[in-house]
Amino acid sequence: METRLLDGDLVNFHVTMRGARNQIDVEAYAECAAAQYALIRGYGFARHLRTNVDEEGGLWRGDAVYTISPALPRGSRTIDAEVTALACAENGIPMV
Repeated sequence: METRLLDGDLVNFHVTMRGARNQIDVEAYAECAAAQYALIRGYGFARHLRTNVDEEGGLWRGDAVYTISPALPRGSRTIDAEVTALACAENGIPMV
């Protein structure tokens, strides 16, 4: 997992997984990382912008971009960081 602040509230997450079943597992890992990152930074919400996933030889890589914010952002792909982080913990998905 590598996190890079791009600009203000724009954050890039690079995740790497072995044993992922499919692209959805990689996307979930990136979402959990985004939720935890938002909480660490004192924000309550994130909005998914994009995720690119690639697999080679059983190694999955995800490149995801999220915005983080203190209030619910506009858009349809928003997450409540606290709720998402709890669900990730319950499902055993790693976070930052």
